[in-house]
Formats: sequence, C-alpha cells, structure tokens
Amino acid sequence: MTDHALLNVLERIADSLERMSPKPTSADILKHHDAFIWQAAIGTLAPVEKVSGVTLSLLRGIERQISQVMTNTRHFAEGFTANNVMLWGARGMGKSSLVKASIATVNAEQRAKGQPTLALIEIQRDELSTLPKLLAVLRTTDRRCILFCDDLSFESQDADYKSLKSVLDGGIGGRPDNVLVYATSNRRHLMPRDMIENETGSAINPSEAIEEKVSLSDRFGLWIGLYGASQDEYLDIVQTYAAARKLPVSPEDLRRKALQWALTRGSRSGRVAAQFIDDLSADLGIPTS
Repeated sequence: MTDHALLNVLERIADSLERMSPKPTSADILKHHDAFIWQAAIGTLAPVEKVSGVTLSLLRGIERQISQVMTNTRHFAEGFTANNVMLWGARGMGKSSLVKASIATVNAEQRAKGQPTLALIEIQRDELSTLPKLLAVLRTTDRRCILFCDDLSFESQDADYKSLKSVLDGGIGGRPDNVLVYATSNRRHLMPRDMIENETGSAINPSEAIEEKVSLSDRFGLWIGLYGASQDEYLDIVQTYAAARKLPVSPEDLRRKALQWALTRGSRSGRVAAQFIDDLSADLGIPTS
C-alpha cells in the first residue's frame, strides 16, 4: 500500500471515529466556560470566550446600585439564596455593563478562593418562549447559572411575558435552585404605559387588569433603578475612562470637549462618555486595546 493510500485509509478511520463519538451536551459544555449564548433554534449553549464590557471600577455614579447587585451575586455564588434582579432606567447608564462586570468580579473572587464560578447565559428577548427548554438543560447540572436578558420589554398582544412570569414564579416544576434571572429594561414595568392603561377600557375590573400587566416586574426580588447622569457625574465618568486609557489631554481640554460632545448628542450618560472617549482616542492616535 502506498503512503498516499495509507493516508486515505487513516483519514477515513478518523472520520468514522469522530462520527461515532458522542457530541458534548450543553451540560458538559457548562463545565468548561463562564459565559454562553443560548441558541434556541438548535437547543444548545454556545460558549463565549471573551465577554464584551468594562470592568466594575470604570462604572461611576451608580455606587449604590453596584453594591446591591454585587451583594446579591456574591450570595448566589457562595451557595446562599438570592433574588432575581431587574435593572431599569435611563439609556446608556450601565445596566447591562453592571450585570456583566459584577459577575466577572464575583467569578474572580471565587477563583481566588478556589470555589466554583457562576455561568452567565444570555437569552434573547424573542427566545423567551424557549425558557422551559433551557431550564430543562440547567436542571441537569449543579453549576449555578445566571440567565441574562438585556433590554427586556413587551408590546401589545405580546404573550411572552406570561412565559417569563411562569418561570420567575417557578411553575409546577419550580425554578431550579441553581438558576437566577437578571434582566435590564428602559421601562419600569417592562411594558409601554398605553398597554397598561388600555386595559382599563375593556376590563370588568380595571385595577385587576392593570395589576396583571405590571405583576411581572414584581417577580424580581431586586428592582433597581439607574437614572440619568448629572453634568458632574458625566464628567467623572469621562475622566475615569480617560485615565484608564492614559489619554494625553489636559483636564481643561477634556472637560470642554466632553461637554461639547454631550451637547451634540443631547444627553449625558456612561454610553455617551464611552463614545466620546473612543472618538478622542482615535483623534489622539491612541489604540483602544
């Protein structure tokens, strides 16, 4: 047998063995990574090697909210009972960044102590109907998991909120003890005001109809608001980002340019500050990484 023929035989044997080998399950994958995206269409978890976001030290003006989320996340990681968390409020004030940064920080603390880390699992808003399927996967593991749904909200004729409410309540099967839900929203009650108010027109008991619509947010034990930044808070965020990037710019120029940038955007927030710093870094020829 020639070398070429032998190589072909070996390749076919290897391919056959690979097809015969059992594919790793989602529960197996959970053991080897800290962050995942739920792929509802194929019912599996896709590992995320690097989670986008900022470190906890760069989040300014939300110290009280950071303390609340960190305390709850630490309790959960350490094996104690903890609450589902809803972060709501102004756009760009760091709601999703706080979720990701707090879990990353707690995981670093857990590793330093030689203790198990948390798994962060992101689920898309339009895949909430598949939550029971995801929970069935998570029931097969002892690892503690935080399900994260960013920018959560519901519109008229949208029944998915009932699916989420059932999961938060536990339903017949009960929410697994190793799972919490963290969500962010720009809406206090997750639904537009007109959707809530419209219930009063056709309901026999308007107060009961409204309560049904707003009751979803009550299922989150921690309901934390983040509000728009004042000028001083905005400038503090800008200065923190600039210091982290080591930008060669005077405090006076930084302040002037940051205020001009906020004026053109019509708002002041952590997101606007980050966008300004990215733009300024490029102008100064400073790479972002």
